[in-house]
Amino acid sequence: MSRQSYELQASVRDRVGKGAARLLRRTGNIPAVIYGDKKPPIAIAIDYREADKRLRAGGFMTTVATIAVGGEKILVIPKDYHLDPVKDSLTHIDFLRIGAGSKVTVWVPVHIVGQDKSPGIKRGGAINVVRHEIEFECQADQIPEHVVADVSALEINDSLHISGVQLPEGVKPVIQDRDFTVVTIAAPAGFDEPATASA
Repeated sequence: MSRQSYELQASVRDRVGKGAARLLRRTGNIPAVIYGDKKPPIAIAIDYREADKRLRAGGFMTTVATIAVGGEKILVIPKDYHLDPVKDSLTHIDFLRIGAGSKVTVWVPVHIVGQDKSPGIKRGGAINVVRHEIEFECQADQIPEHVVADVSALEINDSLHISGVQLPEGVKPVIQDRDFTVVTIAAPAGFDEPATASA
């Protein structure tokens, strides 16, 4: 299920805008905003090194966190972040406030298993991952780290659809109107299926 939660210390920002944000970054902090749960947004500042460490550790967008600010501890999940296009450094984060029983939509990575057993791969087929991530809706405290796509039974030209992916209880794909493809086994170059003998 979801990764272990973490806590970030923050302070309330009195000033907003590009100039204030640049000044904040020069002091080793970055601007962020907490919004949602039908409450006013809060402009905050958080330590750059701590936030960057959490971002680079993986699972950042699917991990619930606690932000300690102004004597209050607020449960949040990151909804967006910005990187400097040149330095690739973190410049801003948007956090969604989570209330009791909150549902969230998140992108969850797909992990492929069973390659060593797939008859299609043994015959020279190649894995074609159609969706590396899938958008799901679930309770905020039930966000999976990843979902598993098992290709162990797939032959060449077979596909695994979302209906064939085992999902944790309460986790539903946002796309509900079609059984979309997650992964296929592509035929190798020059591959021809054996002709089926007619009766």
